[in-house]
Amino acid sequence: MTGFIEVVRADEILVSAAASLTDVLNEISKGYQSKSKNTVKFNFGPSSGLARQIEEGAPADIFFSADLLQMDNLDKKGRLEPGTRKNLLSNQLVIIVPADSKVAISSPKDLLKPDVKRIVLAEPSSVPVGVYSSKYLSDEGLWEQVKPKVVPVQDVRATLASVESGNVEAGFVYKTDAAVSKKVKIVYEVPIDEGPKITYPVAVVKESKQKDAARDFMNYLSSSAAKVSFKKFGFVVLE
Repeated sequence: MTGFIEVVRADEILVSAAASLTDVLNEISKGYQSKSKNTVKFNFGPSSGLARQIEEGAPADIFFSADLLQMDNLDKKGRLEPGTRKNLLSNQLVIIVPADSKVAISSPKDLLKPDVKRIVLAEPSSVPVGVYSSKYLSDEGLWEQVKPKVVPVQDVRATLASVESGNVEAGFVYKTDAAVSKKVKIVYEVPIDEGPKITYPVAVVKESKQKDAARDFMNYLSSSAAKVSFKKFGFVVLE
């Protein structure tokens, strides 16, 4: 009878996570669900949009952001479960082009070339990868010149899809996103010590109705099995 009750009481956890985490979290959740009675569902999208949803009361048990700003904003508004927040991952910016592109790009300055007509970025005013990319271009003294060519899209996966389609000459994504596509090639990796510091924090949402299950999955994200997956997909594990 106890076993029956346990099955009935299995919790479903909803994780709102940055789009760049799609592939790795889908893999990690399979490993977790094979060992746990709980199930994990995901709401992937731009961190800024996910944070806004949580702020407005949309259901979520865990928030996994691609930058500190979105997590800080929720923290200040009392939306996070105290003591659960941790910085888990880092990443690297890269410039990508379609796999069959003949456009010669070997540095950010090459984005100024006339044959680079459109550069796709996740929304540079709010979405972490777009914010990181525009900041990097600003630091390099290139943003104002590049800006007229920029095509803003929803998130990093939309950026990847735009470059895959050949509708744009180049785009900025995370190294981990470029790694999952055979339709693009990396032409420039932003040196980690030159680019913006990229940090992925994760926390349990205060309004979660499944806090124990959420904490359990959070613990699994720091397990050796999860770390193997993160590294396999190209993420830098911070702890």
